[in-house]
Amino acid sequence: RHVLHSRPYLFYSQSFSLSPKGARIAKMAGEFSAEQLADIRTQFDEFDADKNGHVTCAEIANVMKALGESVPGYQIRDMVREVDIDENGTIEFNEFIEMFKKVKGKKPTYKLEAVAEKQKKLLKSGGTSDASAAGTTHSFAEDESLAFVDWINFQLAGDPDLSKLLPVKSDDHLALFPALHDGILLCKLINKSVADTIDERAINKSKLNLYTIHENQTLALNSASAIGCNIVNIGPEDLTKGTPHLCLGILWQVIRIGLLAKISLQNCPGLARLLEEGEELEDLLRLSPEEILLRWFNYQLKEAGSQRKVKNFGSDIKDSECYTVLLNQISPPEKGVDMSPMHESDMEERAEKMLQQADKIECRAFVRPRDVVRGNQKLNLAFVANLFNNYPALEPLEDQVPIEIEETREEKTYRNWMNSLGVKPFVYWLYDDLADGLVLLQLFDKVFPGSVDWKKVNQPPFKARDKMKKIENCNYAVEIAKKCKLSVVGIGGEDIHAKNKTLTLAIVWQIMRAYTISILQKLSGSDKPIQDGEIVAWVNTTMSDAGKASKISSFKDPSISTGLPVIDLVDSIKPASVKYDLVNPGSTDEDKLLNAKYAISMSRKIGARVFALPEDIVEVKPKMVLTIFACLMARGLEGKK
Repeated sequence: RHVLHSRPYLFYSQSFSLSPKGARIAKMAGEFSAEQLADIRTQFDEFDADKNGHVTCAEIANVMKALGESVPGYQIRDMVREVDIDENGTIEFNEFIEMFKKVKGKKPTYKLEAVAEKQKKLLKSGGTSDASAAGTTHSFAEDESLAFVDWINFQLAGDPDLSKLLPVKSDDHLALFPALHDGILLCKLINKSVADTIDERAINKSKLNLYTIHENQTLALNSASAIGCNIVNIGPEDLTKGTPHLCLGILWQVIRIGLLAKISLQNCPGLARLLEEGEELEDLLRLSPEEILLRWFNYQLKEAGSQRKVKNFGSDIKDSECYTVLLNQISPPEKGVDMSPMHESDMEERAEKMLQQADKIECRAFVRPRDVVRGNQKLNLAFVANLFNNYPALEPLEDQVPIEIEETREEKTYRNWMNSLGVKPFVYWLYDDLADGLVLLQLFDKVFPGSVDWKKVNQPPFKARDKMKKIENCNYAVEIAKKCKLSVVGIGGEDIHAKNKTLTLAIVWQIMRAYTISILQKLSGSDKPIQDGEIVAWVNTTMSDAGKASKISSFKDPSISTGLPVIDLVDSIKPASVKYDLVNPGSTDEDKLLNAKYAISMSRKIGARVFALPEDIVEVKPKMVLTIFACLMARGLEGKK
């Protein structure tokens, strides 16, 4: 029955009895050359993300986002209806071919065909690593590559460890990937986004070879994961080889996290000015950083007397007029920013002159004129975030009431762990973003595969009156927790929805612990969950066998505060990996913190995906200490296998 071989342009005319559908495809395919048909199949595969042979509205929406365009759902449904011959709500390959056949015959152009052509114009790069789908074709945007080069050159300028790499050529979109080869640049960029994530003493900087480069890339990836990047299907070898779509993916996550992390009341108390009538500061905290940026943009436009309103970072900013008003409004008078770009009629020329104004305040970053005119949402979001971080132009309110909003280390660790698993939407505010139950259900599905029946789950968008639907999701999450033998006594769905911190953290911790223990269980080959005592025993035996003096009695052992047991365990798992001349006895709090920072980075460098922070070691936080030793045990067992 199957018409297509593994290579999409090969069709069989013998030995197969074709179905009616297959016959139609073969007949239509005959009107195209093998090269043309291969090209059409490649375009179809770009849309068909899950490779099930059906292109859905959601998959088209994802392609549009990748192209930097925001398209309403009804327009995407219209695209499908134009091409959907059998009216099943999705597009199959035969319908895709039929669309191109009619276009070839000079029939009216389809909206979807126009999108496909835009997608085709993106640069192509084969994904051949073990960590990606072998033989598939991936797309990456030249614009993004150039934008990231500009940002890297600006952020890391003057770093002596990168003197041979920087500046990366800003007129060559391929120059970025070789610069990532040794892992040093990515480690440095991670620290720029989230300070002190990586202890630079752990980075291999001289006498590099394949082995030490692999260590650097492992350190970079595990550190990126620890700040909330999703690194699934990305391996150290992908970065070393410079696989474009994977390199750009991790770079954007790192850059985005750094840009959006500063959009908070802690960093800018004046954000309170963005409150709308009837709102309180807590309401502002429920908004995503992207939503806050849009509100800030519109606040500044209104302050400038403009009638315009920006609803997205795509079509609404293409003409550069709103950007020109924004720059003029937020810039200090002495910088000489003016409205002169408004006098330019050509949109691309106007965009260039607008960016010249941005350059006066040293904020010409991420976008080039064509990115503005095309409405590239990703890069324009970065441009606006950078403007906000440098020139928020929001004075605190005189009568502003202080509010306790600081995120605890425990909350940050859980949030970063969730995001590293690729939950959607991205978790910015732990309790608010878990209140509809969807993220919790995704976590259960990832940690306990098959535990969630998604047909029972209420899906967004939720309206204001849909409170019960969210509570139903939360109740379902608690029900699954019971089936997975988690302790949920006294916890109900309403507690999660009401953002009860203690009870929410109780469930999240147990899921994270189960995640770590399940990995250990698989590696150990045990048919029962690994107990805390077994981890402690393994840690002590491993260090004793390696001739180390360190020993722990439990995850509350005071000696852990020195960082030495973690450091010794790392060196026991991977002999000679630790530079002991960098380690001190841990006699003072300062020395303990130095050891702890080195211990965390070295753990990640040898392959342990540690999410805990150095302070957790110094303060001997039992829960986080457990995760550190469990992750190292997993790394040790994996190494033996």
